[in-house]
Amino acid sequence: MPMSAIIGIRDVVVDELSSPAKQKAANKSFHSSRWTPLLRRDRQLLAGTKVKLVLGLLILCATFYMTSRISSFMCWIPDNTSAVFSPSKGGYAVLINARKGNLLLTQSVAHYASCVCTDAIHVVWSETDPPSKNLKAYLKRVVLSKLQTGLKPNFKLDISKEVNLNNRFKPFADLRTDAIFSVDDDVIVPCSFLDFAFSVWQSAPSAMVGFVPRMHWLDLKNGVPYHKYGGWWRVWWMGTYNMVLSRAAFFHKKYLDLYTHAMPPSIQDYIARERNCEDIAMSLHIANATGAPPIWVKADLTKNAPLLSFKFYFLLITGDYP
Repeated sequence: MPMSAIIGIRDVVVDELSSPAKQKAANKSFHSSRWTPLLRRDRQLLAGTKVKLVLGLLILCATFYMTSRISSFMCWIPDNTSAVFSPSKGGYAVLINARKGNLLLTQSVAHYASCVCTDAIHVVWSETDPPSKNLKAYLKRVVLSKLQTGLKPNFKLDISKEVNLNNRFKPFADLRTDAIFSVDDDVIVPCSFLDFAFSVWQSAPSAMVGFVPRMHWLDLKNGVPYHKYGGWWRVWWMGTYNMVLSRAAFFHKKYLDLYTHAMPPSIQDYIARERNCEDIAMSLHIANATGAPPIWVKADLTKNAPLLSFKFYFLLITGDYP
């Protein structure tokens, strides 16, 4: 081969090897082959870290949820050491004033027995005709089937010899809780609102905490001062209240004794005669005893209307409670 041809071939090979593009590609290939296992390992570590982070967040959320559910189930609220009375930790007793008919009462008992913090149901019968045996047995079965506390259900039906609205606040034995939730049989408070109001009451157990605000004020009539009463629309219009009715309210069980034994006889006689105003008397009696204002909790209350179904028509007509 001629020398010139050999020199030409060598120059071409040298030029190809010394080309910047070729060198860059060769270096890139070298570094790529060197770092590929390291990058793969980093990706695997990052993926494992993400999985651990997601699992940790799920475990944290599950722990928080279970803690809140257990606390709600046990009806536990932290103590308020400055309170006049020690807060109740075992839930509340529902005191139902029954005066609007059997159907309303059965629905009311079934609803409040299903609320988590309900410890007992106590029905005060305020009608002239006594309840039937079937109704008594049915109410007891409803409470036994729906009450969610772990303790033995406490259900009582108090039937007085005379119809007297003062009997609504008679003290009763075997109470396991300090908190009383007084309610009329035609008022349904959703359990979530009820439990929230209970937590409010636990922060101020000497006060009356309720869902039905009213107001009263001094006025003059022929130069004589007297108290004037304002209903819900007055509260809404004025944007203020100074009274909460026991139509749907929490208060301490101590006030049952105070109402029965310390309420002026003239007021009790008026209530017995007129069959009215016992809720106003209780509210003012608590405020007078403690000097503490009532607390109004806003909520969407449901009017307890009978369910128009064949089953309830059957109960209404026959009085036979399954």
